[in-house]
Order: sequence, then structure tokens, then C-alpha cells
Amino acid sequence: MAKLNLDQLQTFAQVIKQGSFSGAGTTLGLTQPAVSLQIRQLERTLNVKLIERVAKRVRPTAAGTVLLEHRRRINAAVDEALNDMASHSSDIMGSVILGSGATACIHLLPPILRELKYTYPLLRVGVRTGNTDDMVRAVEENRLDLALITLPATGRNVLITPLLQDEFVAIFPVAHPDLPMELSPGVLSEYPLVVFESGSSTRFLIDSWFQQAGITSNPIMELGSIEAIKEMVAAGLGFSIVPRMSLAKHTQSHGIVHRSLFPPLERTLGIALRQDKPLTKGLQKVINSLNNVQL
Repeated sequence: MAKLNLDQLQTFAQVIKQGSFSGAGTTLGLTQPAVSLQIRQLERTLNVKLIERVAKRVRPTAAGTVLLEHRRRINAAVDEALNDMASHSSDIMGSVILGSGATACIHLLPPILRELKYTYPLLRVGVRTGNTDDMVRAVEENRLDLALITLPATGRNVLITPLLQDEFVAIFPVAHPDLPMELSPGVLSEYPLVVFESGSSTRFLIDSWFQQAGITSNPIMELGSIEAIKEMVAAGLGFSIVPRMSLAKHTQSHGIVHRSLFPPLERTLGIALRQDKPLTKGLQKVINSLNNVQL
């Protein structure tokens, strides 16, 4: 009787998802010949043709479509088996992959991860950073166990739960004279703006804050790193609007002062988790630690 290789099955699914062998190889960290070999071995084992080419893209044959449906149920069964085994263990162990934005990764997660490592030494928590859309997609595809994201966000078969509020503040170089305690879009539009790059959830919130006052922001710099933004501001090149979370270790000694925004601007951070994700003991401990966060 033929034995189904789970690695080959996942490779086949990625080839169909990406529409090419090379795209699947990039996602899986494999060379294109290695992907092709796994598909040939899987077809030889099952004695069926699984893939056909149409207009330079690959798609599943009728047999391949049936196999993809079986793969969904196989993955669910594997997850259930792992969950059952974890429930029989008296120790908190295994691995959890957590997605996070860069700001939360730097300023929120370190003490949480340190406490988890100290309390549960057999539990390995890995972190991947990215924007909200990419992380929700990774949760959908089970490449992340859960993700800390900026709301609003939606995903197929993904449960998104609000976690905490993070206020935005304006930051200026410490030498900047006569700043009011509360800064409006109209006041800030007179200064050069250093801001997050387009496409991020944070940039969308900042642009919307200006637009609600009938003002279009016109940044002089668009950067992908909040640490780079703070350095540019400290150098006297402009002002920025950043989450207060990112200033936890940043005082006037670092060349920056911050002021409140008027009207206030906040973002909501939340947890994204597949609705059918088995809650192992380790994953539950990570979720509990995030739920206990206080800014």
C-alpha cells in the first residue's frame, strides 16, 4: 500500500497556491529542482497526475483537486493529534510561532518572552515580524500560530480579538521652541513630517487623522523603521507621529520630546488566531501572557 509523505503533500499544496514550482520553492526555502522532485515522487506514489499547466501557470488536475481537499482534513487531524499529545504532558513544552509588528516586537514583547522563557524553559517561542495583512495571511495558512496585529483587520477563518489601546503622540527634537502641549493637524501641517512608509496600518491611521481635518499630509521622509524615524527627528530633520509604546525607553536625553495630539489618535492592537487552531498548553500560555499586558 502506498504511504503518503506529508512533506510532499505540503509542497504540492504550495505549488498550487503559488501557481508555479519556483514560487513554491521560494515560500518553502527549497530549490525548484527539489520541488519538482517531490511532486514527481508524490505522483509516482499515488500513480496519478496531480498537476497540469495552463497559460504558464499550474493548476490541479481532477485528482489533484481531490487530494487538496484530503490535505485540509489531514492537516486538521495532525493538529488534533499534536494537541492531544500535548494535553498528556505535565510540562509546558513545544514551539509557538508568534507574528508581530516591529514596534511591538521591540518595545512590548521582550519582557513577555523573557518571563515565558524563565517560567517554561521547555517552551520555545519564535517571533516573525511583518505588516498586519501579511501576518493575518500567515495565520490563515498556519505559518504563524498567532499574531499581534493592528486593527482593523479581517481574515478567512481567523478570530481577531482586541487586546489593548496604544496612544499616538507627536515627537519633535528636544531643542524645538514653544511647542503647545496639544498638537492639532492644522498646527502640525506647518512642520516637515517624517513618517512610516505607505502601506502600513500605522501610516493609514496617521493619514486618516490628517484627512479628517481636511488636511493632506506631505511627508519629507517615509521610513520603514520607527527607530530610524526617531533618529531623524532627534537630528532636527522634522517631526513625526508615533505610538507612545515606542517611547518607553526614549527620554529627552535622547534628543526627543513628545506632545499629545488633538483630537487624540489611538490604535487598537489585537490577537489573530485561526478559529480551528488547537490550543496547546504552550499556545495558551503565550495568549495568557499577551492578555496580561499593560502599557
